[in-house]
Amino acid sequence: MKYTLLVNGKSRSVDVDAEMPLLWVLRDVLGLTGTKYGCGVAVCGACTVHVNGEPVRSCQTPVASVGRAAVTTIEGLSADGSHPVQRAWSELDVPQCGYCQAGQIMSAVALLNQKPKPTDDDIDNAMNGNICRCATYIRIRQAIHKAAAMTTTNTQVAAQRGEE
Repeated sequence: MKYTLLVNGKSRSVDVDAEMPLLWVLRDVLGLTGTKYGCGVAVCGACTVHVNGEPVRSCQTPVASVGRAAVTTIEGLSADGSHPVQRAWSELDVPQCGYCQAGQIMSAVALLNQKPKPTDDDIDNAMNGNICRCATYIRIRQAIHKAAAMTTTNTQVAAQRGEE
């Protein structure tokens, strides 16, 4: 069946089975391989993407359920890795093997969109279910706090310039 998806701000046409998981549409059909396959049953978080700004596990999301919703993958956050969460991740050397990190970052971005200044408990609750086999959880929490501070600073500078 043919679907027109809005992925990373671009309209993309695909001809796939209605039940094909969004993960495989993104990776195998559209070539967006930043989103990873982890467990296949929506418990590890490696496949997290945003659908209309909400984090979803793409391994269990049938493409037919997406409709005209905006899908954002790790590739859609920024072309050059300049998104505050991506910068914080890099500056604090969060990844070890890196496999889960796209899903971790997408969950962190969703959290910061909902709570720009999260507490440790907010972070722990939002990131619960994003499994990191390398156990970089402390650095993940630190990076989310750093990204929140970067975002707050950028907003304050823009406000001072009258750019809001």
